[in-house]
Amino acid sequence: MQPVMNHGGQRRVYIRQPRRDPAPSRWAYRMQRLWLTPLFRLLFRVGLPVLVLGGVTAIYVANDARRAGLVQGYVDLREKFQNRPEFMVGLVSVEGASTELAEAIRARAGLKLPASSFDLDLDAARARIEDLDAVAKAELRVRSGGVLQVLITERMPVMVWRTDDRIEMLDETGHRVASLGARADRADLPLIAGAGADKAAGEALEIFAAAQPVLPRVRGLVRIGDRRWDVVLDRNQKIMLPEHNAVAALERLIALDRAEDLLARDVLTVDLRNEERPVLRLAPNAMNERRKAQGIDTSGSEL
Repeated sequence: MQPVMNHGGQRRVYIRQPRRDPAPSRWAYRMQRLWLTPLFRLLFRVGLPVLVLGGVTAIYVANDARRAGLVQGYVDLREKFQNRPEFMVGLVSVEGASTELAEAIRARAGLKLPASSFDLDLDAARARIEDLDAVAKAELRVRSGGVLQVLITERMPVMVWRTDDRIEMLDETGHRVASLGARADRADLPLIAGAGADKAAGEALEIFAAAQPVLPRVRGLVRIGDRRWDVVLDRNQKIMLPEHNAVAALERLIALDRAEDLLARDVLTVDLRNEERPVLRLAPNAMNERRKAQGIDTSGSEL
């Protein structure tokens, strides 16, 4: 209340002022409630600045000249960074391969050096290197000093495959390793022959392992009809193996040979294709001697 003096100065009259309502207005209340919402605070503190920044950026890049300038600046900056000396590759180091294969790998990689490590397509280069028959696996790494290191797992030849028109070296899976000019170039490797022999290289290795007791006499294996093997020995002897369980059949024959010295006799062919009925084909002289022992006249027989 405020006092009011009359003209005589004797009476005071107080006028009561209306009190201010402390409650917020409806809009203030709503804004306070919104501000207490976490999503609203996030949109206000993050979304609004991002929206403003995006709008300013959109207006700036709407001009073609400014947009082209930004792109060119980015490209120049990226090229300047990628072409720094510490990122340049100038040498290729091939490890795990012979000298001849290393040169073939460098040529097959198809890399134009020096080049930035960012510009090298290592996956494509690795694929081209692994296309070489002599390469089983390749790993490419960029090392310090600008060196591209190529780690090679080389295919190891374990046998020679002779076909009608060529001689190839194969690894244990039957994959081609390299060509040979003559069989004598790798006389230390066992020989297989015939169409489809490379596809059965694993079985051929098992047969060679089973034939270890007579291996010095084994001249090679011949694939017959892409189904089974013939073991060719010296003295023109041949062992005809069955289509299935060939290793077991050969092991039984070798056991018999140890007991009876079968392969040392005048036997031309041992036919094991029928497991229940193996067949021996004797040499002509041995057949005549057998007939004489049975009292059969062989004077008119053909040799």
